[in-house]
Amino acid sequence: MEIILKKYTQSQIEKAKNIKAFIFDVDGVLTDGGIVYSNSGDETKVFNVKDGAIIKHLRNSGLIVGAITGRESALVERRCKELKLDFFYQGIKDKFEVYKNILSEYNLSDEQVAYIGDDIIDLKVIINAGLGIAPADGVEYIKAQADLITEKGGGSGVVREAADFILSAQGFLENIINQYKA
Repeated sequence: MEIILKKYTQSQIEKAKNIKAFIFDVDGVLTDGGIVYSNSGDETKVFNVKDGAIIKHLRNSGLIVGAITGRESALVERRCKELKLDFFYQGIKDKFEVYKNILSEYNLSDEQVAYIGDDIIDLKVIINAGLGIAPADGVEYIKAQADLITEKGGGSGVVREAADFILSAQGFLENIINQYKA
């Protein structure tokens, strides 16, 4: 869709056309990176519903969708199951190792992967992925290595923004939107 694609360079659009897998970090991407603990020790997180709404459309368009996160959290596991991701890895200290395993398992090349991350643990994957994406509020040296920096910050629709772009570049978004017009 032209309204979306006009914000991106031709190089970014060409990279987006090759994407077959959409992978993201959780804290700082699906959430704003904040962790709230109650007095009883319970953890809470806020997820953006717009991110979740587009994931089924990515999957229905043939993309593999998954998450790799450094922390372990029952809340995050619950959210990833609700989203029906193709895979979800948590408690990961070496995201690049998991990323390489995903490439092998799904028979993908780097150029076929979009990865969104915001912090140092994501750096090697951002550099190697075909389309490395950082949220607007990501760490500066992560953004310096990314192919694309979103307008949105973590937890504010970063996944939605990147997904809309990729689906637009691949010619899927207009048909998805038309399903909701009738």
